[in-house]
Amino acid sequence: MALSVYCLVTLALISAAHCLKISTPLNRFKRSYENEPGSCGSVSRQPLSQGNANNFTVDLRMPRVIPAHSDSYLCMAFPVPVTNQDVYIVDFTPYARMDTVHHMILYGCKTPASTSGHWDCGGAQGTCKDGSSIMYAWARNAPPTKLPKDVGFEVGGSSGKPYFVLQMHYGDVSAFRDHHRDCSGVSLTLTTKLQPFIAGVYLLMTVDTVILPGNKVTNADSACDYTSYPLYPFAFRTHTHHLGKVVSGYRVRDGKWTLIGRQSPQLPQAFYPANKDVDVKYGDTLAARCVFTGEGKTSKTYIGGTSDDEMCNFYIMYYMDRKHAVPFFNCMNTDSKELFKKIPPEANAPITVPPSLMHPMMHMGHSDLQDQAPEDAAHSLDQDFHLEQVNDWPQELLQLGQVSGLAIDSDSNLVIFHRGVRSWGPKSFDSNGIYQQKSLGPIQQSTILVVDTEKGKPLKASGRNMFYLPHGITTDGDSYWVTDVALHQVFKMSSDVRDKKLLTLGEAFVPGSDHYHFCKPTDVAVDSENGNIFISDGYCNARILKFSAHGIYMSQWGAGYSDRRRRVPFKIPHSLVFLPDRREVCVADRENGRIQCFIAETGEFVKEIKKEDFSGEVFAITYSPVGDGLIYAVNGQSPLYDLAAPLKGFVINYSTKEIIDTFQPDNKDFIMPHDIVVTRDGSVFVGDVGTKEAYKFTSEKMHRSVKKAGIEVQELEEVEAFVQAKLRPEPKLKSEHKIVSATAGPEKQAVVPQTQKMVSNDEKNKVDAKPDKNPSVFPAVMTILLLVPLLLVVVMGAFICYRKRNQFEVKADPPSVVGGILGKLRGKAVGSLNLGNFFATHKGYTRQGFDQLSTEGSDQERIDEDSSDSENEEYSALPPHAHHRRSAQTYSARMFVTIVFVPIGYFLSFDIYSVLLGNFVLQCT
Repeated sequence: MALSVYCLVTLALISAAHCLKISTPLNRFKRSYENEPGSCGSVSRQPLSQGNANNFTVDLRMPRVIPAHSDSYLCMAFPVPVTNQDVYIVDFTPYARMDTVHHMILYGCKTPASTSGHWDCGGAQGTCKDGSSIMYAWARNAPPTKLPKDVGFEVGGSSGKPYFVLQMHYGDVSAFRDHHRDCSGVSLTLTTKLQPFIAGVYLLMTVDTVILPGNKVTNADSACDYTSYPLYPFAFRTHTHHLGKVVSGYRVRDGKWTLIGRQSPQLPQAFYPANKDVDVKYGDTLAARCVFTGEGKTSKTYIGGTSDDEMCNFYIMYYMDRKHAVPFFNCMNTDSKELFKKIPPEANAPITVPPSLMHPMMHMGHSDLQDQAPEDAAHSLDQDFHLEQVNDWPQELLQLGQVSGLAIDSDSNLVIFHRGVRSWGPKSFDSNGIYQQKSLGPIQQSTILVVDTEKGKPLKASGRNMFYLPHGITTDGDSYWVTDVALHQVFKMSSDVRDKKLLTLGEAFVPGSDHYHFCKPTDVAVDSENGNIFISDGYCNARILKFSAHGIYMSQWGAGYSDRRRRVPFKIPHSLVFLPDRREVCVADRENGRIQCFIAETGEFVKEIKKEDFSGEVFAITYSPVGDGLIYAVNGQSPLYDLAAPLKGFVINYSTKEIIDTFQPDNKDFIMPHDIVVTRDGSVFVGDVGTKEAYKFTSEKMHRSVKKAGIEVQELEEVEAFVQAKLRPEPKLKSEHKIVSATAGPEKQAVVPQTQKMVSNDEKNKVDAKPDKNPSVFPAVMTILLLVPLLLVVVMGAFICYRKRNQFEVKADPPSVVGGILGKLRGKAVGSLNLGNFFATHKGYTRQGFDQLSTEGSDQERIDEDSSDSENEEYSALPPHAHHRRSAQTYSARMFVTIVFVPIGYFLSFDIYSVLLGNFVLQCT
């Protein structure tokens, strides 16, 4: 009897668990990082995945813990997998969510406080018994951190750090009401290859700041003189709790302040790229300022280890020459009041944080937005978060062909994949998908161009004489994954200028639908953890294929569906993106006008995003893990929708599937936006095959240059939100001038929000048709304007006829070729850092079929443009033929028409001038 009851109870529990798994799959997705095999309770001491002969990965996870109370600090020690030689950390991938973990820190440690299980490290026991150094810190859903090439954190061997200690701060235990056990942690990519530069962390912090209640501004400053070998900052991170508004770090040399990095700590607390032009040498001073506000508080706030306390931390991740490397430095000196009198005003200027990124940090169960109604939250989201074009980007002319792909490399530079003088037209392929212009040979230009994201300055170019019709590009550390629709192939290429193919998938010019052939493959996504790749295939096929990092076929799948009666197959899966924090792959199903997401491991369908606003097509997508996750997309124009509707970019909340912002260029429309990428700092880039341009958009351009605007900010009087009105775009938009002022004293000047003002034709006519104050003057003025140019036409014609008698020919000088690529990024550097056991000793401060579709209208330009072979090639252009000759008279006449009369005629709306002079010149010449 007892045995029967036991079996029934066991069966019931298994059934209930199975039903729960089926009915609520999103709950499983939410904590997928907790359910990965082998991810909880222990760490593999052996390589988990072999990227190459030297690289391996290792997971550091908490062993299914449940914190006993809010603001618990729990630590776990892990031996370095290789102890008999030096190994180097080159990549950090976090597995944690801010609804569970307040922050985590990874230490390198000689002797951990404990080596048996996890322990409470928030008290006197601390993290390490002796020397420790911070190597990584994470908070607020920050994305993975990848180190520059040839740079690594040294552990094991002779480094003096045989252990990792992972510290977790659990801010609010209400996240554990469902009794789940936490397996948060970080995955490390390590290499045994000797790294010439050693990474380290320099931490500037304050420990004695008091934030008074009601005070609009409290500054917390720290500064220390640097007395070691040169170091080179490459990333920075800011950290405060909910009262922090902006944190800035500087190098001070000979009285001059140079910014290392500046960010709002309310954004994802990732390591952001530092100013590349900064090095630190002996005699410099490193300084940091945190700006807090005490508004809304009723009591003093101190620096401390709980969520109700505050922190002021500025992390600098740097590298030094290995011979002089120091792994960690810290600075807690606050006695530099005279120095900070000359800090740049930007240090106190607010950085506006879009509400979509402003997620609460779980401070003792109190959300920063908990009192705001959902409707109000949505309203404020629409008002505050808006991407705008950076009109002066790029600052240098980029000679591009059809821009088919974009990516962001490991150095946070923009990688542009374009087609040079080649175009995709109606005659490019036959009905079987076979490329018809093979005889043209590969594109002779450099089809891959790397530019910096700040100014659009070209850094290097590659991909010459390799591709026939480029399409998609994705970066993977030090390599590129690219697709060529003409070759029907996928390549892994080195990211240097050697143009070396590391791996080739598919057979050249042979379309197919088996495991080893593609038909116009469109894009690649890379699993940042294990190197697996996903290929969208494509214009003929309707599938997503999964391969290992070494190109071994693993699986494939088609479109997902939630209702079998409404199953719709892919119709050009055009763009892919991997979601590292969710372990999912999403695809832009172009002609179906939808986005579908799948579990990367199994291909299981997760969700679909389909909106009327997409106008029937979605060309490309990208993803940012900030907040609940943001999907950025660009659409295309479907014949079923209004052809007059301008194309746009979209920002979509992954969780709610709601569109929270739309954006488009200011002075022209997209023609065919083909790819989109987003940087860690939120800048968005769109490549357009129609306009042959790349566009940059950002939500912070109004806050970039406080100093240049001549604004002096002594104290932060108010945190102003710049409001961008959300109006439906019309053919005519009139932008009002921005007026931004800051106060320095009791008098407050107006801050006028930038808006878009819609001007109809009727309104424009009313504005233009102003009454003439003196109508009698108008006929006289017009008579003069008509007669004077006419007289000039006659004189110029006589002059040209006279010169005809002395005709001679001149040979036009060929235009100079703009050659050469700017040098590579700074490659060498030396540098250093050290903290000790402060957190342990300082009280309270512990831390994705053939012939399925016609290829017409695919990537060919919807507006035909003149693209003759005489156009200069980008960065590898040959001089145009020098045999073209023109007479001096014709040349002079045409120049005269162009420079003088055509503008005059255009301005006065009298085409008679250009016609008259043109005929006159032809008769004479």
